[in-house]
Amino acid sequence: MARCSEYFLRLSSGYLFPEVARRTKIWQERNPGRPILRLGIGNTTEALPPSIVAAMKHKIDLLSDRATYTGYGDEQGDIALRKAIGRRYSELGIELGMSEIFVSDGAKSDAANIQSIFSQDSVVAVQDPSYPVYVDSNVAAGHTENYNEANAGYDGIVYMPATAETGFIASPPSEHADLIYLCFPNNPTGAVATKEELKRFVDYAIENGSIIIFDAAYSDYIRTPGIPHSIYEIEGAERCAIELNSFSKYAGFTGVRLGWSIVPESLEAENAPHGTLNRLWNRRQCTFFNGASSISQAGGIAALSPEGRKECDALVDYYLENARIIKKGLERKGLQCFGGIDSPYVWVSCPDGLSSWSFFDLLLDKASVVVTPGSGFGPAGEGYVRVSAYGHRENVESAVRSIEENL
Repeated sequence: MARCSEYFLRLSSGYLFPEVARRTKIWQERNPGRPILRLGIGNTTEALPPSIVAAMKHKIDLLSDRATYTGYGDEQGDIALRKAIGRRYSELGIELGMSEIFVSDGAKSDAANIQSIFSQDSVVAVQDPSYPVYVDSNVAAGHTENYNEANAGYDGIVYMPATAETGFIASPPSEHADLIYLCFPNNPTGAVATKEELKRFVDYAIENGSIIIFDAAYSDYIRTPGIPHSIYEIEGAERCAIELNSFSKYAGFTGVRLGWSIVPESLEAENAPHGTLNRLWNRRQCTFFNGASSISQAGGIAALSPEGRKECDALVDYYLENARIIKKGLERKGLQCFGGIDSPYVWVSCPDGLSSWSFFDLLLDKASVVVTPGSGFGPAGEGYVRVSAYGHRENVESAVRSIEENL
């Protein structure tokens, strides 16, 4: 008889965001007619920029004509798109080879799939709190032990606490870790790391033979001067770091699906001389992936053109203004807020000792506002909620006003 994966069975509960949706649906059924104001999931809401739409429509026109139709493309991505991504890094003083850039259908997929090129017994470290896919994908891959109710986490995972006292910047682990997941600007806390703070992780990785998996999906939201946009701005990172990025939050591609990973040729591992990890990731993509949608890639090329970047920057500015409105409004209500400056997320401390889910319920019951409970991001997320700036301006303003008036 067929058996399901014992590792998937270790997953403690439903994925965070479907659980939020489930509870919201139940509340709505109990409160018919009451509108819901959503500040929860980080799903973009504004229309795609015009130059991107034009490029994708043009690509569809080409596909509709037998003379210009194209099928499979390079598994690594359209060369024009990879060159555009390379130019983006060049502006930061980072020079990449085309063989080091891999286009994908999004950073989330890459964050889960990248672990497949590493040893099954790899010890994984994550920031706490952190984006759930880092933990859940490693649980499903068999890199952890069972869920520990007492610790509200998985045995076998090295959790790196990021607290208010440290500005929500974790320190490198005190014990050995083979793979270290980092995300800056951070989802969910909205924190950004300085070069000095990232250098500590790079130094740790080089000293311990570790690989950093750096999620830079929100790097285009950084407006504070001197804050690094890429891990490769740190000396030595090309020897120990893989970087993931995405068009989702910059160009509004949450549904279009397009991202990329950088796997340097100079990466080092215990049983892998220079170039080995790059070749393994290339083999993995060629074997299990047929490449990102050609239509999406046409949009990505347009997003990185001068006109597209101007339009996408304006889109980011719109969401950052939403974040400013949220943060100021909640602070007027007396709530302690973090993030929301170089990030679309505001990390809010639950008042009066409430738990994350209790504050979630209170905001929904009193103000009809949906947020995301911090406990879903890891043990250190308990006592906080994440508030997302992704929404139409009028809806964001209504939600903030409802909290101020009804909470």
